[in-house]
Amino acid sequence: MPAVTVEDTTALPRVPLPAPRTVRRRTRSVTTAPSGFEGEGFPVRRAFAGVDLRALDPFIHMDQMGEVEYAPGEPKGTSWHPHRGFETVTYIIDGTFEHADSHGGGGTISNGDTQWMTAGGGVLHIERPPEQLVVSGGLFHGLQLWVNLPRARKWVEPRYQDLRANASVLLASPDAGALLRVIAGDVAGHTGPGSTYTPMAMVHATVSPGATLDLPWRPDFNALVYVLSGAGSVGIDGAPVRTGQLAVLGPGDTVTVHGAVHQESRTPALDVVILGGRPIGEPIAMYGPFVMNTPEEVRDAFADFSAGRLGSVPALRVGAAVPHAGVRGQTGPADER
Repeated sequence: MPAVTVEDTTALPRVPLPAPRTVRRRTRSVTTAPSGFEGEGFPVRRAFAGVDLRALDPFIHMDQMGEVEYAPGEPKGTSWHPHRGFETVTYIIDGTFEHADSHGGGGTISNGDTQWMTAGGGVLHIERPPEQLVVSGGLFHGLQLWVNLPRARKWVEPRYQDLRANASVLLASPDAGALLRVIAGDVAGHTGPGSTYTPMAMVHATVSPGATLDLPWRPDFNALVYVLSGAGSVGIDGAPVRTGQLAVLGPGDTVTVHGAVHQESRTPALDVVILGGRPIGEPIAMYGPFVMNTPEEVRDAFADFSAGRLGSVPALRVGAAVPHAGVRGQTGPADER
């Protein structure tokens, strides 16, 4: 599903033309996301694999979930698992996902919706396809992003934001060759609905073949462009990118994305997620589902989880899955989300 589907693009607000003497960012690196499996076995691309955390700051981890066409009985999710010290942003492009947590948050998101969970001092949660999708099968595609919290915010009370697709701000480039969904942050004078502890911006853009998007970007934010599908180039230097690749851009105040003239038949346009945030610049100690500042704090998080101090699995509210609070695969941040 593209970022925006509208009958009349002339009704959308326009991204302003680049200001005089604008500094278009150059490409520092392009990496290809390796494939893997998450949770109970759904396919993902590890978008940030191999990239220095200092270049990603304030982001930590991102999975592209799918795109996969499930047969009946195949859709999968995660079991109950803990988090502490960061926020998760789950954006569903196609399909449906359910969420529930030990702090009372929860809901169902689908087709452009976003759920934002602040783990803060600690929470248990579960994500899974609804029963009707398990029975029927169908298309599933989305993202989950991990956003770090600064030391002063690591212990905030957990919270949950349920953001409907129609709450996002929709924009178009001056010639309507690029359509944008602003999920969070102030972008081109328009603010997305996501409320963040760490200053950041998140945009899903669909760039037509041959079109160019010059997007104003805060110079104090870093800039990352991840390709969901399609082919094109990024940066003033025109570095080529394709499906499953991440471009890290250098300093400047404009992000440039160009859609290749020739696209594959199944990807008629270039779809990208553009991310940026103000770097936190603090030490990071992360293991499994915990992101803290020191190894001692990570060990304390595991001890608190084992002692039941991160919350309890609530009574079943979504579907009919059997509650489970184990932590599996504690080898890295992607093994349990």
